[in-house]
Amino acid sequence: MTSLLTNLEFWQYLSIPVIAALIGWITNWLAIKMTFFPLEFIGKPPLLGWQGIIPSKARKMAAISVDATISKIGTVPEIFQQIDPKVLATHIIHSVEPRIEEYVDEMMLREYPTFWENLPISARKMVYDRVRKSTPQLVDNLVDDISNNIEDLLDIKGMVIDRLATDKQLLNRIFLECGDAEFKFIVNSGLYFGFLFGLIQMAVWYNYQSWWVLPFFGLLVGWATNWIALNVIFRPLHAKKIGPLSIQGLFLKRQPEVAASFCHIVTHEILTVGNIINAIMEGPKGDRAGNMVKKHIKPLVDETAGMGKALTQMAFGPTGFATLKNQVGEKAIEISKTSFNNPVFEADRARAVESIMVERMIALSSEEFQDLLRPCFQEDEIKLILVGATLGLVAGICQLVFVFGGALV
Repeated sequence: MTSLLTNLEFWQYLSIPVIAALIGWITNWLAIKMTFFPLEFIGKPPLLGWQGIIPSKARKMAAISVDATISKIGTVPEIFQQIDPKVLATHIIHSVEPRIEEYVDEMMLREYPTFWENLPISARKMVYDRVRKSTPQLVDNLVDDISNNIEDLLDIKGMVIDRLATDKQLLNRIFLECGDAEFKFIVNSGLYFGFLFGLIQMAVWYNYQSWWVLPFFGLLVGWATNWIALNVIFRPLHAKKIGPLSIQGLFLKRQPEVAASFCHIVTHEILTVGNIINAIMEGPKGDRAGNMVKKHIKPLVDETAGMGKALTQMAFGPTGFATLKNQVGEKAIEISKTSFNNPVFEADRARAVESIMVERMIALSSEEFQDLLRPCFQEDEIKLILVGATLGLVAGICQLVFVFGGALV
């Protein structure tokens, strides 16, 4: 035993599976890192350098993610109804009512300071009271109008894509959190599969010491460990009984867990009430949404002016009254964009949307569900495998030269 432990050749052969295991682990670890990092291109474009595969194609990956998941687990009207327009209206009213005087004063002092400062306090109070009295019905009508036209006003796919394409770190986090267990498996499996390949490599080298054996097996380990790990994650799609065991792709087994993680991120950080309202007001149909707000505000201005309308028009000039209506509408739009900066309210509405999305995501077929994570591997997968194979080849050459002294047969 002592002679064996002091035998250089014994340690040389023993190093083969150990090095193969390290090659498998390093190449798989590097493959995961290269998939997500760096967020921005480092190096000299277009060829000398690297940007994570997901960040480099952020818009495309975001579009794939939306098509594979959100579009299948919730339509725009369903999501908006789950947020509940009546709850939205109530929240707006409760947010606006305590600040009616502030909003009216701010706008009037900015646009018509002399008129407003010279207006008797009793007249101002009448304006405040009229606005406060009219606000609930006005908000209800406006929210109902938006709800009835939500499909035309809200481009939810464009909204999500823009958000994820802009925030590459968030896009990465969706994949990393949903596939956390799978990514750990990929890295660790490189160690196991690499060691098994190394045992075969050791046996081949013992019987056939040709110059190409170690480099070839290094290349094979770098390529195969990645390929095997990916297939174990996604295959088989459906559970298969093999004796007492039930075999299925690792990612697919975790469908309920992944659904909960994915839907929590989407509803609490992307499809928030604030983001949805901003997407409506500032999106492709923002002008229409703004006109809708002004349409519902117009009667309020007319009613508030009331019997003093002629006097008001005289005070503001021929176009002043029309300008006032427009300014009130603009102020209403501004308020609508800032009424939902309430973390407690947003979290409550997010949970309401999350519940239905999780339920539907769990109900997706295995073919549909795999599309949540599979694209992040399919995109430029060959590049990652080639990098792994190249590193394995280099390691095999180093093993031949430095461990076995360049022995050739």
